[in-house]
Amino acid sequence: MADSGAKVVIIGAGPSGLVAACYLARAGLAPLVLERREIVGGAAITEELHPGFRCPTLAHLAGGLSPGIVADLNLRKHGLALETPAVRVFAPDLNGRALHIYEDPARTVEALKQLSVSDASSYPRFLESFARIGAVLAPLMTMTPPDIDNPRAGAFWDFGKLGLRFRGLSKKDAFRLLRWAPMPVADLAEEWFSTELLRATIQARALRGAFAGPRSAGTGLGLLFEAATSGGHAISPATFAKGGMGAVTQALRQAAEEAGVEIRTDADVRRVRVENNRATGVVLASGEEITALGVVSNADPRHTFLGLVDPEDLDPDFLVKIGNYRCRGSAAKVHLALSGLPAFDAANPADGTESLSGRIHIGPETDYLERAFDAAKYGDYSPNPFMEVTIPSITDPTLAPAGAHVMSCFVQHAPYDLKSGDWDSRREEFGDVVVDTLSRYAPGIGELIVHRQVVTPLDLERTYGLSGGHIFHGEPSLDQMFTFRPILGWARYRTPIDGLYLCGAGTHPGGGVTGLSGLNASREIVTDLKKEKS
Repeated sequence: MADSGAKVVIIGAGPSGLVAACYLARAGLAPLVLERREIVGGAAITEELHPGFRCPTLAHLAGGLSPGIVADLNLRKHGLALETPAVRVFAPDLNGRALHIYEDPARTVEALKQLSVSDASSYPRFLESFARIGAVLAPLMTMTPPDIDNPRAGAFWDFGKLGLRFRGLSKKDAFRLLRWAPMPVADLAEEWFSTELLRATIQARALRGAFAGPRSAGTGLGLLFEAATSGGHAISPATFAKGGMGAVTQALRQAAEEAGVEIRTDADVRRVRVENNRATGVVLASGEEITALGVVSNADPRHTFLGLVDPEDLDPDFLVKIGNYRCRGSAAKVHLALSGLPAFDAANPADGTESLSGRIHIGPETDYLERAFDAAKYGDYSPNPFMEVTIPSITDPTLAPAGAHVMSCFVQHAPYDLKSGDWDSRREEFGDVVVDTLSRYAPGIGELIVHRQVVTPLDLERTYGLSGGHIFHGEPSLDQMFTFRPILGWARYRTPIDGLYLCGAGTHPGGGVTGLSGLNASREIVTDLKKEKS
């Protein structure tokens, strides 16, 4: 039975979908958000891991969330509380040494002197250079990529302003910007620092979620995109949301509903209905049909075009290109409910919980990170994975019972396609590898484990709807970013089907809980629908 009410339907209540809904509602377009799962949030959710223990299931940091969106949508009024701990990054090695990156750069410099006097001297210049370059790149994040075939006058103006910003850089910074994007991030880090622990910490941030190693060409781009969203803290974003990442999307939900958005959960969209090359609505798993003026997909591009749209409604050449869009994930999550706080050998007991309150980087050197990628290249998970670990219950005790903690481990490399066996049969084996790796740095952690949850790339696809288990809806590589995301010619949030749009991480500016893809997409949707009404 069809619903005759004309709406803008948004498929998926992830951060970008909710952000798009807020701005579309402000424009008077009456959005209806349909979420397949029983809760909103997509990759930004907080779920119960074990009775009394709540953990951010996928994304666990809120540092990339656009401050402009937070302010514009008044998310703090809707309960969003963000906190950045004094120690942004704690990176131990197996020799009892540790790198501490503090919120206060001066403290970081003093700590670095214990590892390398020359690196301590280089560090402020490194931060300042990235801050300047990040300021130049930041406007790109909220810009719609240009129309390659029919560039409009406004695009020339936008790029002219970017050109002026670029010319404002010193010759040295301008040269760095041009060189760093195509470079391996290993080379970038080695130009600045000699300490392997610091190099590896920088490199890992650029490799987050990517099917790449530190010596892979183009990985410098990851650090530049971090600079564009995090400024001088490109290597050390560590902002937490009180209540876990689900608090971000709950605040977005409240802001959306206040703006007049209707949100339905347990509403599984199975097909986008297309008539005369125009999206006219959606069909749910229940058989319900909903008519729409426009359809906006917060799902990844592969799922949208190969799962929700009938192949007959798309050009064969376009289907081939989408089929070649790279979105095979190489990361997994492991969550631990702990009866107490783990003791890391390299942590200073006098610091109490301070050292462990931000991100904990496991991966002491460049070769370690590269070998982890080597395993994935040949179809296996790494026996020595590198990890980004957080213990969010340190900054937010409400996430666990008194004295207990939750630990969230973002693990690389763990490829979606395994050469031997499958993820269902090797899930616990992989979990054991993660705990064994942690035990080298925090002996006895295994004895604290009350419950363990392993989220494999296959789970990311089956449960959370991420094609190929890719957390960023597609590989964040040079050939799949900006005007190439998801594919050349279709990077402006529109699709070959009139009235069908993309607003998720498979569009510019890509992955991470920024909300910017939703913001950018909403601007283009409003422009199109207002033209049609006039």
